[in-house]
Amino acid sequence: MGEHVIKLPDVGEGVAEAELVEWHVKVGDLVREDTVLAAVMTDKATVEIPSPVDGEILWLGAEIGDTVAIGSPIVRLKVAGEGNVKAAAEAVPEAKAPAQPAEANPVPAPAAPKPAPEPPKTTTAAPKAARPASVSGAQRAEGEKPLASPAVRLRAKEAGIDLRQVPGSGPAGRISHEDIDAFVARGPQVARATGLARKDGVEDIKVVGLRRKIAEKMSLAKSRIPHITYVEEIDVTALEELRATLNKEKRADRPKLTLLPFLMRAMVKAIGEQPNLNALFDDEAGIIHQHEGIHIGIAAQTPNGLVVPVVKHAEARDLWDSAVEVNRLADAAKAGTASREELSGSTITITSLGAMGGVATTPVINYPEVAIVGVNKIMVRPVWDGTQFIPRKMMNLSSSFDHRVIDGWDAAVFVQRIKALLETPALIFVD
Repeated sequence: MGEHVIKLPDVGEGVAEAELVEWHVKVGDLVREDTVLAAVMTDKATVEIPSPVDGEILWLGAEIGDTVAIGSPIVRLKVAGEGNVKAAAEAVPEAKAPAQPAEANPVPAPAAPKPAPEPPKTTTAAPKAARPASVSGAQRAEGEKPLASPAVRLRAKEAGIDLRQVPGSGPAGRISHEDIDAFVARGPQVARATGLARKDGVEDIKVVGLRRKIAEKMSLAKSRIPHITYVEEIDVTALEELRATLNKEKRADRPKLTLLPFLMRAMVKAIGEQPNLNALFDDEAGIIHQHEGIHIGIAAQTPNGLVVPVVKHAEARDLWDSAVEVNRLADAAKAGTASREELSGSTITITSLGAMGGVATTPVINYPEVAIVGVNKIMVRPVWDGTQFIPRKMMNLSSSFDHRVIDGWDAAVFVQRIKALLETPALIFVD
C-alpha cells in the first residue's frame, strides 16, 4: 500500500489561490477515480476537484472558508501500489504504550465497594398532595391545582405568571411570595398548554464562498461610492398589452418575452444619449472608463447567492435576441455552470426581484460601475386622467448612481428618458 497526495490544481489563468467552499468527502471515505472531492471558488466561478485515483481518504488539508494556494496539498489517500509519495506510516512503526514493569509482589486491586443496602420501605405512602414541587420548575400534572394564598394568586395574575409552572416550597407544595420571586429571577417560563418554549441557542455560521464575496463587494461599493437613488413611477399598461400580444403571436422558435428585454432596449437608447452612464470609475487612478459597448449585468438570485451574469453588447441585440440571452444566462447561473467570462465585464446593471419587487428599493451599485437600474413590482393603481380615476398598471424604477460621476440632473434625465420609452413602447422600435 502507498499514499497519493492531491494538490490544488490550476483552476484558471492568472489565479494564484482559491477558497475552499465545500468538502464532498471525509476522512475514512473510500473514493473512486473521478469522485468529486471538493469545490473551490475563485472570483465567482466554482470549480470541482475530482480524485485521479481510487483510495481511502487519510487526511484533508484545509477547512471550509480557507484560502488555498495553487499547488498546495489538499488531500492524502491510501492507495494500492506505491502511490506518489512514501507513506509516513510505513516509515515509522506504530507507537505503543510503554510496558509497565512487573512488581515482585503484586498487590491485588481493591474490590469495588458493595452498594449500601436500600432503606426499608415504609408501609404507609405519603399523600399525593404532600409531594414537594420540583425545584426545576417542572409542570404539575394536568388538572392538579397549585396551592397558593389569594394574595399570591393575585400577584401571579397581575404579573402574567402561570402558577402551574412555579415550584412551591411550602407545606404540601404551597407557593409563597418567595417562590414567585425565585421564579421571576430564573427568567420567563411558558406554560406547556401554549406549546411555546423559550429558546436561547445561538448558531455560528461561517461566511464563506459566494456569500463572502458578495459581502466583500457590497461593503466595497457602499464604502467607496456615494450613492444617490432616484425613484420614478411608470405607467406600463401599454407595454404590458404589447408584451401580451407579442407573446401570443410569437414564433415557436422564440422565447416568451418578459419586461427585461424591453427595459434593456430602452436603456440602450437612453445610454446613446448619455454615454457617461455606461462607464466604470477607477477611483484610485482618477479615471472614468466610458465604454462604447453596452454590457448589461442582470442581477440574479441563485441557490448559492446573488450573481450577475452579463448580456454582452446589448446595443447589437434586438428584443428577441436579448430575451434569448437573458434566459440562457439565467439558466446557467442557477445551475452554477456560468463561466467567469459570463459573470464579468458589465458596464451597467439591472436588478429585479420580479413579483416580489416591492414598492421602492435602494439598489447598491455594482462596483466599479456608476449606475444600476432597479425594477419594482407592477401593481394596478387608480390614476387620475383629468376627469376620473381609471385602473392602470404602474411600476416604479428605483435607480442608484455614483454621485461622484453622475449629477442628480443627469440621473433624472436618464430615468425620464427610460420612462418615456416604456410608457410609449412603439418608440423602442424607432431608430
